[in-house]
Amino acid sequence: MTAEMIAPAWMHTQITAEQYDSWSEAQCAGIEIVDGMVVVSPSASKRHNRLARILANSLDAAAGPEWNADTDFDIRLQDVPLTNRRPDVTVYRADSIDVTPTRPEHVLLAVEVVSPGSETTDRIVKLEQYARAGIAFYWRVEQSPSTVPLVYTYLLDPASGSYRQGEIFTGTVKASAPFPVEVDLGAL
Repeated sequence: MTAEMIAPAWMHTQITAEQYDSWSEAQCAGIEIVDGMVVVSPSASKRHNRLARILANSLDAAAGPEWNADTDFDIRLQDVPLTNRRPDVTVYRADSIDVTPTRPEHVLLAVEVVSPGSETTDRIVKLEQYARAGIAFYWRVEQSPSTVPLVYTYLLDPASGSYRQGEIFTGTVKASAPFPVEVDLGAL
């Protein structure tokens, strides 16, 4: 069995921004592009999706009219080689809702909910990529079926271009910057 029998040819060649922009939403769903190469992620669990939705709804309610919080869309981190990431939750400028692609300068916060298989990517790789892109805040949510999720917060240090760790929340997230938000994670 060859690789071509498992995955289509376009998954084995470097993709340009122009090629990616010509694809349908269905082709782009469930994938990210890293250094021009397609990365397919397994489907998220119901627990993962519920946690992302709870966070997005709470952040959206707290953000006011200037910011939106949503799930499941790309952030174009760089054009060459193409790198598109799809955070589990993104807080972005409300006035950029129709701007495509979403760029780091539109984004205030990227949130990743860690799943089995994404640990290294979410804990190390995406942390570095989002910092390099200049996204001001990054939250990493660690979940388990038997305990309340932990939220690790990171703030971008503009001088070094890297994140420094902020507070760690469990049970209820009560963050105040850049806008007050309270999220109860105990009901999961």
